[in-house]
Amino acid sequence: MDLGLSEEQEMLKTSARDFLQKECPKQLVRQLDDSEEGHSPDLWRKMAEQGWMGLVFPEEYGGSGGSFLDLAVLLDEMGYNILPGPFFSAVILGGLPIALTGSEEQKMEFLPRLADGTTLLTLALTEPTAGYDAASVRTEATARNGEYVINGTKLFVPNANVADYLICVARTGKGDQAESSLTLLIIDARSPGVRITPLKTIARDRQCEVVFDNVVVSEKNILGRPNEAWPIVEEVLQKATVAKCAEMVGGAQAVLDMTVNYARERIQFDRPIGSFQAIQHYCADMASDVIGSRFLTYKAAWKTSEGLPAAADVAMAKAWTGEAYERVTLLGHQILGAIGFTMDHDMHLYYRRAKAGQTIFGDADFQRGIVARGQGL
Repeated sequence: MDLGLSEEQEMLKTSARDFLQKECPKQLVRQLDDSEEGHSPDLWRKMAEQGWMGLVFPEEYGGSGGSFLDLAVLLDEMGYNILPGPFFSAVILGGLPIALTGSEEQKMEFLPRLADGTTLLTLALTEPTAGYDAASVRTEATARNGEYVINGTKLFVPNANVADYLICVARTGKGDQAESSLTLLIIDARSPGVRITPLKTIARDRQCEVVFDNVVVSEKNILGRPNEAWPIVEEVLQKATVAKCAEMVGGAQAVLDMTVNYARERIQFDRPIGSFQAIQHYCADMASDVIGSRFLTYKAAWKTSEGLPAAADVAMAKAWTGEAYERVTLLGHQILGAIGFTMDHDMHLYYRRAKAGQTIFGDADFQRGIVARGQGL
């Protein structure tokens, strides 16, 4: 059984790590964490020149035609270097819905501009209930003379503060089932009636509240078929969940590496602390969590990339990786001791992202429910 990366994926991994270590040092991460936008246009331009934004989009739309597994490899390195900014929201949450269900005209309009870094998109899905199920969507889009009038509040919309367009999941009908009356609409973020408010979060990422107050969009802005959006949303959420797992795996690997290096170098009682059995066992537990997370994540990413049924694999990967990333960072804090709790050290940057990653796209209990239902329970 070959669990290794292809030669091209190894090259992508190496080039991404070299680029991010040079162009996105931790000093820049801290600066962007504290900035208003949380985003560096200069870094974004350089990333676009690397071809990352168009990695998984077809060549006819300005992309590279890469696989979803290629994207997982790239996100692994982004997590290792805790890249800030709107890559995840723009490419995965914004670009994938257009690539999956957009008309030819919509693909030609948005995907090349996303690939070259000139347009940012994001997905407005969750609401004050914070649920990832169809019944949680209460925002309404009412048809009126070839237009739709949108009213409602979306919460935790990533990077809406810098997005050019919002892909809104809205209720456009009164079907018996919650899944049967949802529609995707592309909304210009500068439209009258759109109000965007950044929220304070533990990870210092840019999650926003977006209020739609009688926002008018043309029926041409519908993405896919009216009232049939939920299967597309589910597919995007599944891919986004795997992508988040890949990002968390990279972060956990970085924590393990810095902790083991510290244990080798830190001298106490005239010997490296890594020579003590308790520290060795901590590091062994961390390695087990990282390796287990990597296996589950890449298995789910491979099945997703191949178009195979992967719902249970994705849920298992998210349930395990979300909790494992926190365990790894907590043990890292214990081994590093006081220095690991200072704001000058990088450990807290990873811990905050580990906590945030646990809940996005559904926490471990939510994912275990998916696995259980897949077993007929």
